[in-house]
Amino acid sequence: MTTAAAPTRPQGNVKVTRADWVAAARDILVSRGVGEVKVLTLSDQLGVSRSSFYWYFKDRTALLDDLLAQWEAANIKTVVAHCEMDAGGIDAAVCNFFRCFVNRDLFDQRLDFAVREWARRDPAVRTRIDVADTTRLDAVIAMFARHGYPADEADARGRIIYYMQLGYHALEIHETMDTRLRRVTGYLKGFTGRDPDPDVIAAFAAYAKQYGAA
Repeated sequence: MTTAAAPTRPQGNVKVTRADWVAAARDILVSRGVGEVKVLTLSDQLGVSRSSFYWYFKDRTALLDDLLAQWEAANIKTVVAHCEMDAGGIDAAVCNFFRCFVNRDLFDQRLDFAVREWARRDPAVRTRIDVADTTRLDAVIAMFARHGYPADEADARGRIIYYMQLGYHALEIHETMDTRLRRVTGYLKGFTGRDPDPDVIAAFAAYAKQYGAA
């Protein structure tokens, strides 16, 4: 009985890390779909042999698992953490939630929709998307409940804000940050039913201008 030789670490001047493979796979997932996330395609893009892939991954499935883990860390755990942040009022709490969507380092919109598209063809990924939506939505609803809203109202307001945010990205609305910020006061009043604190709006605007993209 023969045993397969262990993969050889890539040699020469080319230094490709596990993170490089995942980043390349993520780029292809977002731009071309999961069907195009192939070892040969990635090795060509990175300029290394296919054999170097197996130094880091058992197989393509292991790479796809890494992609999903990265998505969950960036686009689920981050949103939940921001919903759970201390805030002096519901207006500040909602602004914490929105920070995820003006800072691209906190929430990757294109990755989220690439995973949703992947889920259309893969029941296991569909399950993970459903869990993600439930987890994020529950965090938003709990945020309203912590700030004194009755359970039924917290549920309704949480769904309104969460579904609005998903729809905002799905429609691919392009606005300048100044345009978005002019609407913040009205948005907060509509989402919370309360007049927002001008200091909260000013703090959010400063954050958005620093991190947000038009």
